[in-house]
Amino acid sequence: MDSGTHLVIGLGLAGLAYIDPVIASDTTVSTAVLIGTVLGSQAPDADGLLRIKGNAAYIKNHRGLSHSLPAVLLWTLFITFFLSIAFHDLPLAHVGIWVLIAVSFHVFTDLFNTYGTQAARPFSEKWIAWNIIHIFDPFIFVSHLLAIFMWSVHLEKPAIIFPTLYVVIALYYVVRTIYHKVLTKGLSIQDLNHQNGDQYLLIPTINLYVWHVVKKQKSGQYVLGEYKNHQLKWIDSISCADHPAVDASKQHPDIASFLYFSTYACAELKERTWGYEVRWVDVRYRHRKQYPFVAVLLLTPELEPIDSYVGWLSESRIEKKFRINPR
Repeated sequence: MDSGTHLVIGLGLAGLAYIDPVIASDTTVSTAVLIGTVLGSQAPDADGLLRIKGNAAYIKNHRGLSHSLPAVLLWTLFITFFLSIAFHDLPLAHVGIWVLIAVSFHVFTDLFNTYGTQAARPFSEKWIAWNIIHIFDPFIFVSHLLAIFMWSVHLEKPAIIFPTLYVVIALYYVVRTIYHKVLTKGLSIQDLNHQNGDQYLLIPTINLYVWHVVKKQKSGQYVLGEYKNHQLKWIDSISCADHPAVDASKQHPDIASFLYFSTYACAELKERTWGYEVRWVDVRYRHRKQYPFVAVLLLTPELEPIDSYVGWLSESRIEKKFRINPR
């Protein structure tokens, strides 16, 4: 989820913690838990600091080790230790449990997005992305804001507000999961051009009733569409290039980082007067007729790297970055 949603969830979990009598009966403990759940709900995304090392390092590692099983425990221990220093005589078992819930809930909710996480590390480095909930879900965000508002103006006790909220949220996740599964199964039936071997990926959008669709054909070609108003409409297609320059690009560290993360990467090739431009795009992220999540590598005719970029870019920004003839 986005940082704002993780923040309101951290506040929401602090309210939910009032079901614990030890926390509800002591304002100092409840304050420590509030700080702990807010920090815990944000902690796994501290890997954003990897941007300092460059986009390639960030893309390869974001939501990787920081969202792994060992990291969940380490974040919990670190935050709880910090709270034990800041507050004296805390019931650490009670506080630590709620910090653990906050960190775990962060990782759990990220599994439902398209970006995904490596939550199964160290047992597997597979990126787990269930594509059920958009990275910003209006229902989840607004429902938390409403509950927090009710808590802040004392309309009801937090021990009533937040259990109710999370029962509703849990039901919402169940309904969205079932809905996603049903729609995915029906895509091959609605697709008039369906062939054996076609694979479909249904991707959530900020609109609860609109989904992006990626069809990977057996030939390796991708077809992009939209599911809206109970109808499937294909809007674009993209073929992946097969060329020695494409193979050579895979050895570059920036491209390797991109391919490590993306299982829906497709290479486009442009021959230039000075050599080749290989552009890898992640077909899951289509916006305004463009694929902004890219890894671009410029190569000489001898397939030696000249310049590269990996990250989020518009077509105009890519052209601006590589405006100067590199040779």
